[in-house]
Amino acid sequence: MQVFAYLIISLLASIAGAICGIGGGVIIKPTLDLFHLDSVATVSFLSGCTVLAMSCYSVTKAMRAGDSRVDLKIGTPLAIGAAIGGVAGKQMFSVISAQFQETAGAVQAACLFLITLGTMVYTLCKTRIRTKQIDSTVVCLIIGLLLGIMSSFLGIGGGPINLVVFYFFFSMDTKTAAQNSLYVILVSQITSLLATLVTGSVPPFGWLSLVLMVAGGIGGGMIGRAFNKRMDNKAVDKLFIGLMVIIMGISLYNVYQYTFAV
Repeated sequence: MQVFAYLIISLLASIAGAICGIGGGVIIKPTLDLFHLDSVATVSFLSGCTVLAMSCYSVTKAMRAGDSRVDLKIGTPLAIGAAIGGVAGKQMFSVISAQFQETAGAVQAACLFLITLGTMVYTLCKTRIRTKQIDSTVVCLIIGLLLGIMSSFLGIGGGPINLVVFYFFFSMDTKTAAQNSLYVILVSQITSLLATLVTGSVPPFGWLSLVLMVAGGIGGGMIGRAFNKRMDNKAVDKLFIGLMVIIMGISLYNVYQYTFAV
C-alpha cells in the first residue's frame, strides 16, 4: 500500500507542476519527507526522476503541437547555467548530508520555506513591481547558475523561484513563464541525473517506487497540460498561491520533525 502513495503523490504534484510550471518536485520532496517514506537522499533522487519525466513530456508535447511559448534565446543559456549550478548544488547537499545526516532535511525544509514565502510575496505584489527585460546571454547564464544551485540543493527540480525569475527579469506572463520554467527544469534535471550516474552517487531506492513515480510524472504532465490550456493566467496564479501556502505549511512541519522529533 505504501508504494501507491508514491504514485498518488507524484501524479497530483505533477498535475499542479505542469499547470504552474513549478515542476512538481517542490511538492513531492516535502510531502515524501513529511511521511518519512525514504531517506532524504533517496527522496531527492526519486523526486528528480519524476520531475524529469513530467517536464520531458510537457516540453516535447508542446513543441510537437506547435504551441510552445519557450524563448530559446533566453531559455537555453538559463538552462545551461541551471545545469551547471545543479551539479554544484548536488555536491553541496552531499557534503552537508554526510556531515549532519538527518539535520540536512531540516536545512532543506527551512530554505524551502523561506524561498516559497518570498515567492508568494512577490506573486501577490507583482502587478506593482516594475519588471526587467534581460537579453544578455552572460547574465542569463549567471541567473541560471544560481537557480540551479538552489533547486538542486533543495532537491526540488525547479520550483516557484523559476517563475519569479521569468516574471521579474524577462517580463513574462504566467503561462509563458510556466513553459519556459519547465524547459529549464528539463535540461537541468537531465544533467543532474547524468552527473549522479557518472559519479556513482545513486542512493538506495526501490525500483517499483521509481517506476510508479515516473508513471505519475508522465500522467500528471498529460493531465496538467490539458488543464493549463483551459485556464487563464489569473486561475493559474490562484492555484500557484494556494500551492505555496501548502508547501510552506509542510516545510515548517518538516523543520520541526527533523529538528525535534528525530
